[in-house]
Amino acid sequence: MNMTFLDADKVQAAWAYLTQFAVQQGLNCLAALAILVGGWWLAARAAQAIRRTLQHTHVDDTLRPLLASAAQWVVRVLTVVLVLSQFGVQTASIIAMLGAAGLAIGLALQGTLQNIAAGIMLVLLRPFRVGQYIDAQGVAGTVRETGLFMTELTTFDGVCLRVPNSKLWGSAITNYSENVTRRMDIEVTVTFDSDVQRGLDALRAMLDAESRLLPEPKSEVMVVRYTDRGITLDARYWTSNADFWNVQYAFFARLKPVLHAAGCEIAVPVQEVRVPTRELPLQLPRAKSVPVSA
Repeated sequence: MNMTFLDADKVQAAWAYLTQFAVQQGLNCLAALAILVGGWWLAARAAQAIRRTLQHTHVDDTLRPLLASAAQWVVRVLTVVLVLSQFGVQTASIIAMLGAAGLAIGLALQGTLQNIAAGIMLVLLRPFRVGQYIDAQGVAGTVRETGLFMTELTTFDGVCLRVPNSKLWGSAITNYSENVTRRMDIEVTVTFDSDVQRGLDALRAMLDAESRLLPEPKSEVMVVRYTDRGITLDARYWTSNADFWNVQYAFFARLKPVLHAAGCEIAVPVQEVRVPTRELPLQLPRAKSVPVSA
């Protein structure tokens, strides 16, 4: 009987312990879930708050998304640490675990870390800013945002293009919006029988009539080369970056009438095809009939 009562006491104690443990772990799970949801919500709110706050400061549009994204990920990491602490994981263990996890993730996600490092370098060295038009080895568009992992561009036809930061940082970047002024060369080839001097004078008068050209450096008109099609003339001028495309389109529309009025004909590529011919005999030989056996 003593053994029976002893076993019953052990079972009752074990059941009480398991019940208490289950209740405690359930509460820890609920608390961890609440912390996780709250932390993710707080991270998004922190990022939005930083964006709104930086809009009223002198920090430019290129740096704001990166700072907001970095703050968001810091809050998320702290949230994960608090969630783990709800299950009895010590801070030292968490730091060691994060270090080991960081090493493993760093080895597995080298490309992602390269994008983060490239994003930081793009923000620090500023090869481009938000609103500028760039071309990085075939990737061209207007910069919308430089994030922690990718840079958003808008192409000339209004398409959103997201490019990894490492691709931009590892390539030559052509920034068409950085300088205030730009030079343009309009080359046109006229035929050899055209009046070259009148053509040069007509191009010079066309440049002088355009008020959007810069007085310095001065515009130039010259003969640049002789080709197998004719003589190539060049009209070189400087204009502001804002007027570059409008002036170019205007000159393209005026170029042919101006040269035609000056007695110059624009040379076009002509391909001559010669087909060798030979005299055919007046009477073709008749085909011999071959009897067919039944």
